[in-house]
Amino acid sequence: MIQVRVPTLGESVTEATVATWFKKIGDPIAIDEMMCELETDKVTVEVPSPINGILGKIISGEGTTVAIGALLAEITEDALVQQTKTRNEQEIIKPPEQSTSSAIDNVSVENLDIQTPVDDSLKNAPSAIKLMAENSLLVGDVEGTGRDGRVMKEDVVTVLNNSAATTVLPDMSSSTQVESQGSNTEERVKMTRLRKTIAERLKKSQNTSAMLTTYNEVDMTEVMDLRTKYKSSFETKHGVKLGFMSFFVKACCHALFEIPEVNSEIDGEYIIYKKYVNMGIATGTPSGLVVPVINNAETLSFAELEKKISEKSNKAREGLLLIEDMQGGSFTISNGGVYGSLMSSPILNPPQSGILGMHKIQDRPVVIDGKIEIRPMMYLALTYDHRVVDGKGAVTFLVRVKDALEDPRRLLIDL
Repeated sequence: MIQVRVPTLGESVTEATVATWFKKIGDPIAIDEMMCELETDKVTVEVPSPINGILGKIISGEGTTVAIGALLAEITEDALVQQTKTRNEQEIIKPPEQSTSSAIDNVSVENLDIQTPVDDSLKNAPSAIKLMAENSLLVGDVEGTGRDGRVMKEDVVTVLNNSAATTVLPDMSSSTQVESQGSNTEERVKMTRLRKTIAERLKKSQNTSAMLTTYNEVDMTEVMDLRTKYKSSFETKHGVKLGFMSFFVKACCHALFEIPEVNSEIDGEYIIYKKYVNMGIATGTPSGLVVPVINNAETLSFAELEKKISEKSNKAREGLLLIEDMQGGSFTISNGGVYGSLMSSPILNPPQSGILGMHKIQDRPVVIDGKIEIRPMMYLALTYDHRVVDGKGAVTFLVRVKDALEDPRRLLIDL
């Protein structure tokens, strides 16, 4: 009987919740086949089987909170596997003169291996199998990129993304009829561990920090013109699109070094001033909000930033972020504009002391040199911890970001 325990989940993570069991008691299981999925505060972790065998007992059921090293299940070694191991051990200790019987034993062992029933689906990741079933995909529809052609979750996501443009929406006439009849039904769903953690951290942020938000607006004309002029050649040279986020990251890095208290945190009776910028990019996913971190963002070029942002965002949406991808952030940018938000007050991501909120770009009339002109404008919001950051510092920071975006050349000559 082999015991399967909760593996190490990463720095500062001490427990997880058993989200899904891919196998039932009595099911055969192959070595490295995924047994269950654990959900931590930040990511999900699949636990593989260490041996070929039969799932004999599930100790921690779905929804159970387990600590690192806790017992998850017990696996009974398959009798066929045990017989093979025994024969192999006998071969090792047999004297050389018994070559005939050894050959017979070898044939028997080979036959045992050939006759071992293997389900082709066992080599594919359970999360991939589940996703294929939900979207009516066959194994042949997905090209596996894992070991030995194994189909991984990201392979299925790629196929779904590629076919999204040709997907035909279902006829909703029947749902309209249901709505017309009226319904007061409710659905009670237990919060996922990620959602629960988000709720706890946001409430803790409100309770422990002295949050205040200051606002400004920025004329995006120069950035948009620059992006339009160079986006084609930029993508050709660097293999990634030139977006708005890299401009904001650059502008924030520039301002954070001028106003270091915005890039600090409180540790007991001390204030820690960061001499680097680990930029968090808030990203919405089907499971909830996550904040992947781009380390030492101040040292990266526009192209390097865009590649990092694209890589982290894709991993977040596909549920492939690792714990280390979300650790060590010193400042955060949240872009509510992608969802159409015109203005909001973002909540601090503790223990950070500042978060910048981007919003929708909207044409508005503004006065330029005494004349009314229509310009693409965006509201900016900086939420800061007033325990560390004074009003002057917060307003100055936001003005520096505004100045850099309205004249991106300032970033090149360090103004």
